[in-house]
Amino acid sequence: MQYLIEVVQGHSLAIQVFVIVFVTLLSVYLSGKFLTIYARKVKNTSNMWDDALEYAIRRPLKIIIFVLGISYVIQILDEELEIPLFIAINSVQEVFIVFALFLFVLRFIRKLEINYIDVHKGDQEKINTVNAITKLLRISAVVTTILIIMQTLGINIGGVLAFGGVSGVAVGFAAKDLLSNFFGALMIYLDKPFKVGDWIRSPDKDIEGVVELIGWRQTIIRTFDKRPIYVPNSVFSIITVENPSRMSHRRVYENIGVRYNDIKQMEKIISEIRSYLEKSKDVDKKQALIVNFNKFSESSLDIMVYCLVFETDWIKFHVLKQKILLDIANIIFDNGADIAYPTTELKVDMIEKRG
Repeated sequence: MQYLIEVVQGHSLAIQVFVIVFVTLLSVYLSGKFLTIYARKVKNTSNMWDDALEYAIRRPLKIIIFVLGISYVIQILDEELEIPLFIAINSVQEVFIVFALFLFVLRFIRKLEINYIDVHKGDQEKINTVNAITKLLRISAVVTTILIIMQTLGINIGGVLAFGGVSGVAVGFAAKDLLSNFFGALMIYLDKPFKVGDWIRSPDKDIEGVVELIGWRQTIIRTFDKRPIYVPNSVFSIITVENPSRMSHRRVYENIGVRYNDIKQMEKIISEIRSYLEKSKDVDKKQALIVNFNKFSESSLDIMVYCLVFETDWIKFHVLKQKILLDIANIIFDNGADIAYPTTELKVDMIEKRG
């Protein structure tokens, strides 16, 4: 462009301005055509970076071309008419170029985010993670751009940062909870202790339910009686969280009482219960499986039954547990024994009263 100005110098002002404007518009047109051709080539590729680059550069490139063209027109007018229009044009030009680069970064991040979400539509964890990272990148881009523009306009960044260090203490106290909740949400997205739809609970707090929403300030949990709980994200950094949704097994742990009168059948009953559980396809035989005479209780002989089953769904587990307990009861009955219930033996001494 500078070479073009040197070529048109010596011609009339109107010709010089016309040539610069014509070249500017031609450059915008040709760059658009080139990017359109490039877009067709990268449209069907599996690489998400190339079409993000095409989408991001289109508008900022037009802005830069227009800014350069207008700047050179103003420079020519300033030289010919001796009007002090060019005093601040360099700073304004740099500000617009910085803004165009900022726009490029934002559009590039946005397009990458859209492409990534399209590829991983069914994976909510990855979508939440990329949303968190892109928001953090946008904030970083905004802060960096503001500082560069301030420096371009002649504002002392060191003084601003020093002032920010002093005033930031007051602002920090005011925004402490907001920032702690923001970084709490970021840790949830990165560490993934739970996701939307998971059943979670905490032994430290009265929190239990299904996660409905993970926001940047708070997480919404719906309890089993359908009450919503709004938990600040910072809380999850100081409490223990259990995630039963990710359990691999569920436990059956019961003490079954048999009558004292059936003590002779105990060994056979225990052997048949153990054999029944070992043959069951619902029980994981690689985990602990215990069936033992455990205790002489007040009114029963207790058999401890301990095993882990594959079924983790809460409702289906209770159906399975019911079947196991009824089958164990039938084993006891088939051996001529019975399940004990609390009994009390009362002895009364009759004293004959003589007159």
